[in-house]
Amino acid sequence: MTANRAEVRDFLVTRRAKITPEQAGLQFYGANRRVPGLRREEVAMLAGVSADYYTRLEKGNLSGVSESVLEAIAGALQLDEAERLHLLDLARAANTSPARAARPRTPKQIRPATQLILDGMTDTPAFVRNGRLDILAANTLGQALYAPAFATPERPVNLARFRFLDPAAREFYPDFGDSAHTTVALLRTEAGRDPFNKSLTDLVGELSTRSEEFRVLWANHDVRLHRSGLKHFRHPAVGRIDLLFEAMVLEADDGLTLTAYTAEPGTPSHDALRLLSSWAATSGHQEHPGALIKERPAR
Repeated sequence: MTANRAEVRDFLVTRRAKITPEQAGLQFYGANRRVPGLRREEVAMLAGVSADYYTRLEKGNLSGVSESVLEAIAGALQLDEAERLHLLDLARAANTSPARAARPRTPKQIRPATQLILDGMTDTPAFVRNGRLDILAANTLGQALYAPAFATPERPVNLARFRFLDPAAREFYPDFGDSAHTTVALLRTEAGRDPFNKSLTDLVGELSTRSEEFRVLWANHDVRLHRSGLKHFRHPAVGRIDLLFEAMVLEADDGLTLTAYTAEPGTPSHDALRLLSSWAATSGHQEHPGALIKERPAR
């Protein structure tokens, strides 16, 4: 039995429930349907496999499944890129033992050269995080932007724990519902990519225990890629600020991502970003890089 059978089953079931016969292009189907989306046999037909074989897959058994079949299933379920990659990750984990699947340990701190790059980005808030959303390092403006998260003594700052367990997050994120959904989807994506990461499993367990909102969102099995976009903040010192972001994978450091923010020139957010820079310089809001990665105190 594969270690991630339940994850495979729940992911496929939730994706199937999202696709209606009309969306799948099915012209003839019964009026008295007992499922919210497609039936198993309909997915099997669309993917070009037998109903029995698809049933086996949906029960969580991806042992020996070929990539071509996975791609056919992804097409039948109309998976987006993040969902398709997640399905491939689940299959990879299902066909690999925990010992063989162990990824290189994600660094607990960044290389000095990366910190120099961060520090050189004087007009751009930036930080480096791992897959469980720990901030391992940030430049001065990045720390200033996330001042409410850095206000607690726990290190490393964890953005998922901040969003769901710190009351300050609801003020800091004006679109808290969307932000919460994105946070959970990123953790779910990482869980597929690195399913035997105990620190990630422990974090998910903690958040599931302490936050009903997290537990409900986690059960949705949504995933996403977080490469670029627009984020909204309500900063305690500069007010509302809307920033464009780019998230760049650090190829030399497995599992680490550098995220940088900027604002459209001539906008109120651009003015707010300059004000944030002045606030950071005058308030002394700066933390030694080494302090960002010290271990959390025992609970």
